[in-house]
Amino acid sequence: MKLFKQLLVAPAALGLLAPVAATAAELNLDGVNKYASEEQVTSISQFSDVKPTDWAYQALSNLIERYGCVAGYPDGTYKGARAMTRFEAAALLNACLDRVTEVTDELKKLMAEFEKELAILKGRVDGLEAKVGELEANQFSTTTKLKGIATMVLGGATNGANAANNPITGLNGNDASEVTFNYDVRLIFDTSFTGKDLLRTTLRSGNFSNSIFGNGNTLLETAFQEETGLGNTSGQDTVGINRLFYQFPIGENVTATFGAKVRQDDMLAMWPSLYPGDSVLDLFTYAGAGGTYSLNLGAGAGLWYQKDGFSMSANFVSNEIAAENSTLGVDEAYTFTAQVGYAGKNWGVALAYTYADFAGASDPAFNTVGAFDANPYLGNGGLSAYWQPEESGWIPSISAGVGFGTSNQVLADDNYSWMVGLQWADLFMKGNALGMAIGTSGQLQTGSPTGRGIVTDNGESNLAYELWYKFQVTDNISVTPAFFWIENSQVLGGAPGTGDDTYGALLKTTFKF
Repeated sequence: MKLFKQLLVAPAALGLLAPVAATAAELNLDGVNKYASEEQVTSISQFSDVKPTDWAYQALSNLIERYGCVAGYPDGTYKGARAMTRFEAAALLNACLDRVTEVTDELKKLMAEFEKELAILKGRVDGLEAKVGELEANQFSTTTKLKGIATMVLGGATNGANAANNPITGLNGNDASEVTFNYDVRLIFDTSFTGKDLLRTTLRSGNFSNSIFGNGNTLLETAFQEETGLGNTSGQDTVGINRLFYQFPIGENVTATFGAKVRQDDMLAMWPSLYPGDSVLDLFTYAGAGGTYSLNLGAGAGLWYQKDGFSMSANFVSNEIAAENSTLGVDEAYTFTAQVGYAGKNWGVALAYTYADFAGASDPAFNTVGAFDANPYLGNGGLSAYWQPEESGWIPSISAGVGFGTSNQVLADDNYSWMVGLQWADLFMKGNALGMAIGTSGQLQTGSPTGRGIVTDNGESNLAYELWYKFQVTDNISVTPAFFWIENSQVLGGAPGTGDDTYGALLKTTFKF
């Protein structure tokens, strides 16, 4: 079509180039007649006077080979250097228009042959245009995507404590063994203004508080950091802000994050474990180093550098509400974390250190234990790594880690932790997964929903196990039965290793949309 338009204006353009006052005697009519009647050439090489170095060589070649509408003189020349007469221009234009007419006739035949198919396609295109118009008129946002996770858990566990009243759960031993049915719902709004930045807003609600699955060593990963704290039921079934932070790149390799409610791992370039996936107990979701990867939540800021798999991260999180909420006992007032890691194609390793300053040691509820001085702090280091096979099957992914910490508090000094988690992806059926983990549970001196708190007993007399299998019912629905066992559970203030074993089972149903 572009050629056709160019040919339409060709006579006018050529008219400007040709001699306006040319007479019949001046025109080579014999040459024109031969030019018009000569058979069309099929290759530019047929012209003896056209060389590849000529400025119009490619244009002439296209006219010959693609459109077949250029002829030459009887002597095998093109005479491209001489002026073109109007008659010669008319002959050339006529030849090219004949070719265009042939192409048009072929197109008409094809259109007639596929008339029904073209009508169907036109109807589909019209329908798509209508739907696109409707979506644009009713879309939620051009910059924001919404993701949702709704989880329901039916199950129960033994209390595991030889005490009439359990300060961790607020329930006595008999009540804590009852079956419970809880839920957790999260709505995640991810907004991008440039395509490279991220503004995340997460709304969350749940009712795990004060259930056996809401605090202590039996805290579920699903219930972690709900907007309800230890002994606090006022926030149950109330929607709250669980995340609010902004993340943006600085150059090619640096990413900055800041927010009024941001978590430690939101500001790490890598997470050194594959196991968290569908794990059950919260204590297995810290890459084996609960003191280092405490997942402290609050106002914070951080930077990370990442290139060719290598990364460095540093972040600060201040938990301002910790000292004000007397129901939480000890909590992390702030944490500073530094991490160096490498993430390869199917493996990764990271070394990290976290300094944690705690608040609330003067809390009357906490001081009944008499275990800590004022202004406690901890320094924790962790080494964690993971590996996964290139193809899913009978060989599981392996995640493992160890953590070690020192403190100015006697019970929390020289504490350590470790864990090993195995996960078989696509086992028996695509989308399904089998997982199991073993590690030290330690003894939580607090049921803090904002972090692991202070762990005593050094993990010497406590082991925790879990086993689960996830059935991927549909792309959006999964059902996970699970079983767990915790040795020698201890309540707040009890002597290490004096509690009974805690065991439980549950059925978790997860909806993602």
